[in-house]
Amino acid sequence: MTAPTSNTGVNLSEAAAAKAKALLDQEGRDDLALRIAVQPGGCAGLRYQLYFDDRTLDGDKVDEVGGVRMVVDKMSVPYLAGAAIDFSDTIEAQGFTIDNPNAGGACACGDSFN
Repeated sequence: MTAPTSNTGVNLSEAAAAKAKALLDQEGRDDLALRIAVQPGGCAGLRYQLYFDDRTLDGDKVDEVGGVRMVVDKMSVPYLAGAAIDFSDTIEAQGFTIDNPNAGGACACGDSFN
């Protein structure tokens, strides 16, 4: 993986960027960005949200990785600083994973953190 980016503080691996780019290409839209956010919820208190968004929020931090525009809202930046997002496509696991050094603990299902 490459070093964390300077704006969002999130490191998007080449595999994750390639998968996000493929999904964006399927949508056929060039106005969408991969938004990474932290929201209240889940059994551990906070949970991640990754989705394509065409909105721009005041204070958004923006990076471009592998042809994918990645945005993090200003409230989520401190929770995600140094986080690494990867994509796995194996028999054991498939999907995006987030390795976050700021997470003090996670729930058993791995869906939320604190």
